Amino acid sequence: MKKKVYIVSHSHWDREWYMPYEQHHMRLVELMDDLLELFETDPEFNSFHLDGQTIILDDYLEVRPEKRAAVQKAIDEGKLQIGPFYILQDDFLISSESNTRNMLIGMKESKKWGTPVALGYFPDTFGNMGQTPQMMLQAGLKSAAFGRGVKPIGFDNEVLADDNYTSQYSEMFWEGPDGSKIFGLLFANWYSNGNEIPTEREAAIKFWNQKLQDVEKYGATNHYLMMNGVDHQPVQKDVTQAIRLANELFPEYEFVHSNFTDYLEAVQNDLPEDLGTVNGELTSQETDGWYTLANTSSARVYLKQWNTKVSRQLENIAEPLATMAYDVTGEYPHDELDFAWKTLMQNHPHDSICGCSVDEVHREMMTRFEKANEVGKFIADKALDQLTSQIKTDDFQAESYPFVVFNTAGINKTGTVEVEIELKRKTFHEGVPGKLFKELEEETTPTFHVVNAEGEVVNAVVGEPNVRFNYDLPKDAFRIPFMAKYVTVTIEVADLDEFSWQSYALVEGEPAVINSELNATNASLENEFTKIEILENGSLSVLNKETGKQLENLLVFENVGDIANEYIFKQPKGDVALLSTDFPYETALIENNGLSATIRLTHKMEIPASADELLSYEQQAVIDFRNRNASRSNVLVPFTITTDITLERLAKHVEFSTKVNNNAQDHRLRVLFPTQLNVETHEADSIYEVVTRPNKVSKHWENPTNPQHQHAFVNLHDDNYSVTVGNFGLNEYEIVDDTIAVTLLRAVGELGDWGYFPTPEAQCQGDFEFEYSLDLHAPTERVLSYKAAQARQYALIAKQTKVVAGSLPTNHQYVAVTGDNFAITALKRRQGDDALVLRGYNMTEEATDLAIAKEGISKTELLNLLEEAQGECPDKLSGHEIRTIGLIK
Repeated sequence: MKKKVYIVSHSHWDREWYMPYEQHHMRLVELMDDLLELFETDPEFNSFHLDGQTIILDDYLEVRPEKRAAVQKAIDEGKLQIGPFYILQDDFLISSESNTRNMLIGMKESKKWGTPVALGYFPDTFGNMGQTPQMMLQAGLKSAAFGRGVKPIGFDNEVLADDNYTSQYSEMFWEGPDGSKIFGLLFANWYSNGNEIPTEREAAIKFWNQKLQDVEKYGATNHYLMMNGVDHQPVQKDVTQAIRLANELFPEYEFVHSNFTDYLEAVQNDLPEDLGTVNGELTSQETDGWYTLANTSSARVYLKQWNTKVSRQLENIAEPLATMAYDVTGEYPHDELDFAWKTLMQNHPHDSICGCSVDEVHREMMTRFEKANEVGKFIADKALDQLTSQIKTDDFQAESYPFVVFNTAGINKTGTVEVEIELKRKTFHEGVPGKLFKELEEETTPTFHVVNAEGEVVNAVVGEPNVRFNYDLPKDAFRIPFMAKYVTVTIEVADLDEFSWQSYALVEGEPAVINSELNATNASLENEFTKIEILENGSLSVLNKETGKQLENLLVFENVGDIANEYIFKQPKGDVALLSTDFPYETALIENNGLSATIRLTHKMEIPASADELLSYEQQAVIDFRNRNASRSNVLVPFTITTDITLERLAKHVEFSTKVNNNAQDHRLRVLFPTQLNVETHEADSIYEVVTRPNKVSKHWENPTNPQHQHAFVNLHDDNYSVTVGNFGLNEYEIVDDTIAVTLLRAVGELGDWGYFPTPEAQCQGDFEFEYSLDLHAPTERVLSYKAAQARQYALIAKQTKVVAGSLPTNHQYVAVTGDNFAITALKRRQGDDALVLRGYNMTEEATDLAIAKEGISKTELLNLLEEAQGECPDKLSGHEIRTIGLIK
């Protein structure tokens, strides 16, 4: 039998990268025009793989709407191979739900046109998430293709015993932490190994002699894949001519113009028995460590912070509230949410969310973030209005000011929440705005306290009144401008159940007397559980009173030079880290209201203004960053780091908010938390997984650093105690000996990769604020600390209402979830029938009980990630299982 070569035409389409979006967009229009013409003129042209992303169709038809019928014809005839995803994402830097919505929306869009390619497509993802096998199977995909993360072994096909992430072939099995297994296809010679095939005899002989040798080196069968295309590659119009010549020159091979569907069927029917298996996340663990591209998680950190903000707004605020409000209205904003999700996901391709494009790209991303966020806020506000209009509050006295506190997290929450209460308004119909403002300002405001639904006074702090302009936008009338007097109320909420609400009211009377055990000075904070002290060197000491464990030299800021690029960090040779403990500092107690207390710690560092002049030369000469000799400048600039350290009365964790005005370039800022834990592994928040990673690198590793991805937390622990560092939008960390080092800011001046692309805005000049937390606890509380860190990324929500005789209970838990290790990622409605959908995953490898309860639900149904019914829902949740549950009336 002849060896068979499958030539798949494609173009890997980064929507935006080294040129702004519209520059790439116009080239996409040209590509699609050429394809549609080629399909009509060359009957031998089998098909074109549209890079696994349906957004390409939208992008093309936005400019060429008259081509819709031609596009549909090409898809119907199998000429355009589409789907299954909406975009090609960076899976580590977007949330678990974002990865799922990319499949959900991508499949939905694909099926509008035809049949999607049954292949999880990750050609250029910067590392691959460990739960990919389970996720693909739950989306009906049994295979995945990827370009990074696994190193195939060389000419003799030897597999080294200590290389867990090495395959002897370009084909392999890929097993997830739950045991799910799929077929994995590595682009061992990249997804351009069959690009620009010659049609001239001598050139073709030379081309194929080399290319066939390369592909056979790693092939597990006699079926070989040649990818005819690369980044933004125009279609090779004479590829069928080139294939005819190849068949003539190499008669021992059969060359065919093909597609992934045919190739995957052929190769999987002929796999050898010794095919290897790779496990879990694939992040090039066994390489030299320079090109894992994990430092993209700290490039342009403002993008990561905004992505976290919008993800939480959609996933954890808008969708749960809209889901609850459905019980009032019978309506769910599917279309609005799809629009918001699509807008957000347009920022999720790897060159976009990774922050490794030119400045124009990332400016446009900010607009998309803001657009998606405003849609999420609109949906949430509307749902709050719908809910509060029906929540029964008429047990409160008529002259009170009721409000409702909502917990939209999948975990019981304790903490403080702020609500702005309108005391009185005067509309512009009543007089001149300035006069109305003055009248309200001069009116005497009584004192208040807060009561719960049982009439009990609760711990709360009522702020000073303020008057300001506002307006209403009625659905059935013109806008109503007014002046109003407000007070801000901070209320302490204890043990508010997941997906629940409680009602309160602001009433006239003496303020609450808070019997606080919260003690605070300029240099210490202490409550029942935790004691914090600022040490003489400006670092922090934290004592957990329950365990008796104390850690010192925490919250140390480290600054070093960075002479690499948006993709990769590289410290200059001989550069010595500057530490905040070597500089002066100041402390001040800025708040202690009985519910929480805050110390402001100000470090006054001086750091080099930039790299020296050599770096500019090395960048323009496109000298590989590993071979650069640039150093840091001798010119120093002030670099003030201001950190608010907050401890709440009922909290076990410590919260930090650090502000800097970055006026330096070519540097990295990290915060260090030494743990005194000398252990071999650590745990971090990844995609539908709490992943365990080794603290030490492989023997192949040459990079002096070992950066890693996180979402909400990273943890070190042993049998005696555990340390969890939480964060908001700070996706990069490193374990250095016993220390958790979280990157706050990385400032660089070029894109990197294949040329010189200046990116002055990647120097991240100006004001930044970073939020993170520390939780020192017993090992038995580890999983709880993880769920709490995730839930701290979004606050409790409070909404003022009126005294109404509503149909909804005053206090109510919408849905109850019992399962200590189950982390909930979504509460939403299913398209098609509006069934209630709840999704999450097991944070551990141990099976656990799981129970869901909601009034009016007759049964629970097991769904896949596409939210299709899979049968009855088991009571047990398997280790590392991702579970989607339908709650059916």
